[in-house]
Amino acid sequence: MTEDIKVQAAGATDKAKLWVAILLVLAGVAGFYLLSNQNVWFRWGVVVAGLLLAAALIAFSSYGTGLKQFFVDSRVELRKIVWPNRNETGMTTLVVFGFVLVSGVFFWLLDLVLAWATRALTGQGG
Repeated sequence: MTEDIKVQAAGATDKAKLWVAILLVLAGVAGFYLLSNQNVWFRWGVVVAGLLLAAALIAFSSYGTGLKQFFVDSRVELRKIVWPNRNETGMTTLVVFGFVLVSGVFFWLLDLVLAWATRALTGQGG
């Protein structure tokens, strides 16, 4: 179960790519407001272009490589899951509904007892 975790430190170029990507996103958002006299579709296109350019830039950095590896590892882990069949799901659902019903009745009775105790002790209450 123990696996070697490889931690790759980001170099100066990767940090520069990250900052440029952040600036691209900010430029897209700023462009949306600066181009207020343009068509709304063009303004949103500027925002989307900023996001896409930033994503493309990040994809070719160590951050993007790490993200891709995370998705690959996640898919491997998802294949290890044993999902319940229809019968098990139905039985679990019935148990949950039963527990909700029992706890609902319990708290309703507790509320009645506490309301009665409050009326008996203070002479107030509905």
